Order: sequence, then C-alpha cells, then structure tokens
Amino acid sequence: MQTFPKKRIEIVVEAPLLRRIMTRLEETGVGGWSVVPVLSGHGGHGDWTAEGQVGSATQMVMLITIVDESRLDAVLSGVFALVSHQIGFVAVSDVAVVRPERF
Repeated sequence: MQTFPKKRIEIVVEAPLLRRIMTRLEETGVGGWSVVPVLSGHGGHGDWTAEGQVGSATQMVMLITIVDESRLDAVLSGVFALVSHQIGFVAVSDVAVVRPERF
C-alpha cells in the first residue's frame, strides 16, 4: 500500500487554552484534530497527576493533528504564539498516511 509523508503535531496544554488553540488551527486551515486527556506526567518540576483534581482549570490535554509539510510553519507560528508562555509543549514528528487528501 502506498503511503504519503506528513507532519504530526502534538500540543500538550492546560485545558482552558484548548478552545483558543482550536480556533487558531481553524484560522490556519487545519481540517481536523483529536483531543485526548493527559492523566499524568513528569517534567522539570517533577511528577504531575490529574488524580483528585476537581474542575478543568489545571487539567492537561493533548491535541493531535496531521498537516502537510508545506503548511507546517504557518500552523506552528499561530500555535506557538498561544502556548509559548504556558505550561506544556509542542512536538512535531514525521508520519506516513494512506489517505493524503484528508490532510
């Protein structure tokens, strides 16, 4: 089966920022994404867990999207303006897809 190269973007942020990121992705022409909860992690400030948290103010989420490499810089520029001073991170990796018209 033939595959096509694309870029996968993962954005991990606090949940209250999610709506603004999704709006920015729409503005840059991203056609789709998925959001999943982040249950725990470890970073520069030690361990973190969502266990026992009430409300979404400190809940972490991961937004995953796949884009064509030609649009990567525009998408990252728009997103980075929002997340650069927030808790979380943005990661980009190479992926191969089987239906390139969806991305």
